[in-house]
Amino acid sequence: MEDKTPHYLGHRRRLKEKFVRVGFEAFAEHEILELLLTYAIPRKDVKPLAKALLKEFGSLKGCLDADLAELKKIKGIGEHGALILKVVKEFSSLYLKQKAMEKAQISCTEELLGYCRFYFGGLKDERFCVIYLDTQNRIIEMETIQEGIVNQAVVYPRKVLENALRRKAAAIILVHNHPSGYVKPSEADIRLTKKIQETAKILEILVHDHIIIGEDRVFSFREEGILF
Repeated sequence: MEDKTPHYLGHRRRLKEKFVRVGFEAFAEHEILELLLTYAIPRKDVKPLAKALLKEFGSLKGCLDADLAELKKIKGIGEHGALILKVVKEFSSLYLKQKAMEKAQISCTEELLGYCRFYFGGLKDERFCVIYLDTQNRIIEMETIQEGIVNQAVVYPRKVLENALRRKAAAIILVHNHPSGYVKPSEADIRLTKKIQETAKILEILVHDHIIIGEDRVFSFREEGILF
C-alpha cells in the first residue's frame, strides 16, 4: 500500500534529530530557518519559504533584523512565521544582556560588546543608550535615552545624569549606533560626550566609555583617547 505521508513530515523529524546530535554545526542556513519555522507553521513544507527568506534578506541575521511588516510580505510566512523570527531575536537579545550582567565587574567586556552589537544590529534609526554601573562596576540597568531618525538623535546631558543619580549609579557607559555603519564619531558626538563627562565629574560619576556601534565595527572613545 502506498505511503501517503507528506514527505516534509519525515524531513522535519530528521532536522530535529540532526539538531539533537550535532546542534547547528552541520546545518545549512536554510535548514536552520526550516527548523525554526516548523514550530510556527504546521502541515507545510517550509524549505521553499526558508530559501525565499534568505533570498530576500540575505542571511540569517538579515531575517532576524527585518521588521515584522517586511517579513509578512514574504508569501506563505503568515503571522506566526514572522512572529517567531522576532521572538528569537528578542529572546537572544535578553540572553546576551543577562550574560553581560552576570559579570562581577564590567567596564567594556566582550560580553557587553556582544550584547550591544546584537541589540543595535539592524536598527534603521539612531538610538542612544546609557548603561548604569554600581560602585563595583556591576550593571544596574541599560536604558534607552533617545530614539530618532538616522543621525538625528538628540540627547540631553541633564537627562542622562538625572537618571544616573536616580539609580545611584557610580559610573556610566554611553552607547549609540550609527545605522550607516560608519563608526567614526561626529563633532557633535564628541562635544556631547565631553559635556556629559565634565558634568558627571562634578557629581562624582565616572564615564567609563562611549561606544559607537556600526554594522560590523565598534568605536571606543576610551580606546581612541577621546575621553580624558
